[in-house]
Amino acid sequence: MLATSISGKSMSKALVVAVAFGLSTLFTATAVAQAPIKIGIVSIQDAITNTNDGKKESEALQNRFGARQNALKAQNDEIVALQTDLQAKSDKLSDEERATRVKTITDKQKVLQRNGEDFQAEVQQAEQDVLNRLGKKMMDVLDKYAKDNGYTVVLDVSNPQTPVLWADKTTNITKELVDAYNASSSVAAPPKAATPSGTPARPTTTPPAKRP
Repeated sequence: MLATSISGKSMSKALVVAVAFGLSTLFTATAVAQAPIKIGIVSIQDAITNTNDGKKESEALQNRFGARQNALKAQNDEIVALQTDLQAKSDKLSDEERATRVKTITDKQKVLQRNGEDFQAEVQQAEQDVLNRLGKKMMDVLDKYAKDNGYTVVLDVSNPQTPVLWADKTTNITKELVDAYNASSSVAAPPKAATPSGTPARPTTTPPAKRP
């Protein structure tokens, strides 16, 4: 009887604990199911570059690298002109002169290729420095905006490889972050005469001319 009594009490306690745990789990699951989950998406890179700060930095990059970009284009144009002239006169040139012209074009292409690669590397590094610097400010703006507006998660879709396959347009808060950033910044908007698309211009390399 004693053994039965002890066993019965243990069973009773176990049942109470099990029921309590079950109710707790149920209430927790219900609370989670009822809690609003608000998800936003943002192209953080676009948000940064379209702020007043970002446009100002983009203009500075254009001024910094514009002359070299034009020089690369001039090099490329020269090579194209030499190739065109060679093709037009090829049948009238001696083998030696043709070989000399081909070597000249090849040497110029190598120089252009090297200069273009160096230029592109510098531009990319300068752009990355800007993104890193302004990105810290943008993250503070994002943190405040997300908390103030009740967002549970904000996903960055800047990278084309992002796992986000589809999202409703109303979840995109890129413009809202740009506006919030500008409101918290003392940097004035640049003149309207930027680019037609509204995206700041950036230095680009001219692709080398093809070999003859």
